[in-house]
Amino acid sequence: MFGSQVIPPNKSPHLRKSGSRPVVFDLDGEQGNTEMEGLLHSTEPSDLKIPSLPISAAAIMPSPILLWRFKVLLFFLWGVFCCKIGWDSVMRMSVNLRDLFLYEAFLYYNPLLLVTMMVWLWGVNLWVFAQSTISYAKIFDLDQNHLTHREIWKVATWMTIIVPISMTAYLYLYSHGEVSLAASQPVFLYCAVALILIFPFDIFHLSSRYYLLRTLWRIVFPLQAITFSDFFLADILTSMSKVFSDLERSVCRMVHRQVATIAWFEADSVCGSHSIGIPIILVLPYIFRLFQCVRQYKDTKEKTALFNALKYSTAVPVIFLSALKYHVLPDSWTNFYRPLWLLSAVLNSLYSFYWDVTRDWDLSCFTRIFKFNKPSLCSYLLHGRKWVYFWVIGSNFILRLAWTYKLSAHLRHNYLTVFTITALEMVRRFQWVFFRVENEWTKMSSKSNLQLSEISSEEKDKLLAPSDHNV
Repeated sequence: MFGSQVIPPNKSPHLRKSGSRPVVFDLDGEQGNTEMEGLLHSTEPSDLKIPSLPISAAAIMPSPILLWRFKVLLFFLWGVFCCKIGWDSVMRMSVNLRDLFLYEAFLYYNPLLLVTMMVWLWGVNLWVFAQSTISYAKIFDLDQNHLTHREIWKVATWMTIIVPISMTAYLYLYSHGEVSLAASQPVFLYCAVALILIFPFDIFHLSSRYYLLRTLWRIVFPLQAITFSDFFLADILTSMSKVFSDLERSVCRMVHRQVATIAWFEADSVCGSHSIGIPIILVLPYIFRLFQCVRQYKDTKEKTALFNALKYSTAVPVIFLSALKYHVLPDSWTNFYRPLWLLSAVLNSLYSFYWDVTRDWDLSCFTRIFKFNKPSLCSYLLHGRKWVYFWVIGSNFILRLAWTYKLSAHLRHNYLTVFTITALEMVRRFQWVFFRVENEWTKMSSKSNLQLSEISSEEKDKLLAPSDHNV
């Protein structure tokens, strides 16, 4: 019976693909195993015509860790290359024009750099939520096609590459006399970002872009019930008010064709610190959030919404009293408006800090912060640690006070200081997100548990109720 060569069918379950784990069969002891081994040896790839290409391809492909290290190395070399070209380009400028040149270049690109930083931090937020018990997709009412933290980081990586490349090209071209080409770099970058956001075709994560634009529309025009994602994004926009004011100044210079020109003082007079557009753009995120609170009170009749609206209204005097420095006499500013500005700044900072800790975070819910599904280094370092709460509360208080600095137009001359404070405000908002989302998830879980308990009690009452049927 086994004397001749037996060729099993191609769909035989005893065959295994090349590269898979060996299969052990128990066919009447050792003799059955020997016979089956001979059968498998008799069906070599030459008989079954099974190509060995997958083995070769797997052997050639490098490991994912090696690919990741290679990408990190390329990213590092690219960063060094951009820094070297940018530094050499700046050093070609005269000492008198160097500071003004850097100020203008920084004005065009620092908003996009800060947005890139915020995207990176948002990816970290989503990564922590994915490791924890928090279902952020349910909180924000996201569909199955929402971007994960890995996809967010890919977007941030491309932004980190493209924005510095454009800035380096701007510095290089301007320092080498190509003024018109240099002026086109920030214009082209801004137009490309706007086109990608509104691109109607199913590329570049259409559903996520549509979700973002729809939420922004609901923030600007709160004509419907306010959802958690609506006021959550609106709160983030308040931390990016400096970004929007710089965007306004950059677009203003582009419209007036004052990009990469030596007429910095003329451009500053039109689109600079004296412009009424800066306080208006700064205050808009707070006005949007205030209208959301009023709409929420209209729908729910909760007085807490009115107190929240009062918190956002305290930012309005800080912004406009600061802007008055350029429109009143120096004596009036020193003796009257400056003390009012300081008083409104302290009131806004303290009120905002109080609301963060007691309302947005709800300190009583801190026992569940950063509770991960699987134990990890983060869970051991963060979950239930008192130093985490002390750090978050203390840093939030300090950064709330420094937050007033970026809202004040008359303190914006040192652009590096303002950039640093704005970046720290992004970090403050980044850690605020953890506790705010955790608090919302706790409320949703408590509400669900309460509904389940009510349903179970009703069912229990029905079971214990006397029956009308006679036995």
